[in-house]
Amino acid sequence: MWTLFEQAGIFAWPLAACSLAAVFIVIERLFALRSGNVIPAEYLDHFSRGDIPAQGDQSSVAGRIVGFFHNHDVDADQLKAFARLQITRMERGLFVLDIVVSAAPLLGLLGTVTGLVKVFSRISPDTGLPETSMFIEGVALALSTTMIGLAIAIPALVFNSYLSRRIDTYAAQLGVGVERLIAAKGDGSRRRREF
Repeated sequence: MWTLFEQAGIFAWPLAACSLAAVFIVIERLFALRSGNVIPAEYLDHFSRGDIPAQGDQSSVAGRIVGFFHNHDVDADQLKAFARLQITRMERGLFVLDIVVSAAPLLGLLGTVTGLVKVFSRISPDTGLPETSMFIEGVALALSTTMIGLAIAIPALVFNSYLSRRIDTYAAQLGVGVERLIAAKGDGSRRRREF
């Protein structure tokens, strides 16, 4: 593996930075998007039954939404806006994975082009062929940067898709909860008007 990075030359550093950024974001988001951090089972049970949790907490996204509902006199639009803000916070860092998915193969392609330029820049006038050492170095640079770039981009793309789908699922569940809160708020205001 180390030989592969040596062959990538100067392109090894930005490719390594892409790899580290992707690994950090994936691990951090997998930890942050655990169900207990987003919508714990007790909130999910309350929302599926159609009732409102008595009180929210700050340890989960659903808890912050319920806490906002209980602690502020909000209308439906304000509650939906707060929920959208919480969902946006769940997407934090995913733009870095988007950048890695795009940048890593492009860095690999740049290394490929640089390697080919190196091969063809040293053609012997006598034989019309590139020098052997330059040919080997250029092809090694071209192939290794392409391989490293793709090896970084493919897993980053897979995890980016997985995390985005997970956020979409949580957003749908939270949307149900927000609708339950809005319905409960409407029922409470109707009851107050009846008395």
